[in-house]
Amino acid sequence: MQDIAKRLQTLGLTLIALSPQLPKFGLSIAEKHNFGFDILSDPDNAYAQALGLRYALTGELQTIYRSFGIDLPAFNGDESWTLPMPARIVVGQDGIVRHVDVDPDYTVRPDPEKTLEDVKKLTM
Repeated sequence: MQDIAKRLQTLGLTLIALSPQLPKFGLSIAEKHNFGFDILSDPDNAYAQALGLRYALTGELQTIYRSFGIDLPAFNGDESWTLPMPARIVVGQDGIVRHVDVDPDYTVRPDPEKTLEDVKKLTM
C-alpha cells in the first residue's frame, strides 16, 4: 500500500491501516518502514469482528506461532489468539462501504493497484 499512498493523497483521499496490534507496535512498524499513512489500533479485533473478518487461530497454529517466537497475545494485548483477514475496504466520504477485497487465505493479499483503480472508479 505504501506504493499507492501518495497517489491516493493526490486524489484527496486518506489511506489508513487497521491492526489488532497495540499502538506501540503499529507505530514501531510505521516508523521502521517509513509509511506514508497511519496505522490505527483495533483493540481485541473488535472492528474486524463487527465486519466478520476476525478468525481464531487453532491450538496447532498457536503452537507454530510460539515456535517462531510470535507472542500474539503480547502484540495484540489480549488472550483471544485472533487475527483479522487481510482486507482492503474503500469507504466513501458518506461513510458507506463502496468496495471490499478480502480473502480468507492470509497469503492472498489484495493488489494495491486494483485498490487504486477501484477508488478511481468512484471518484470519476
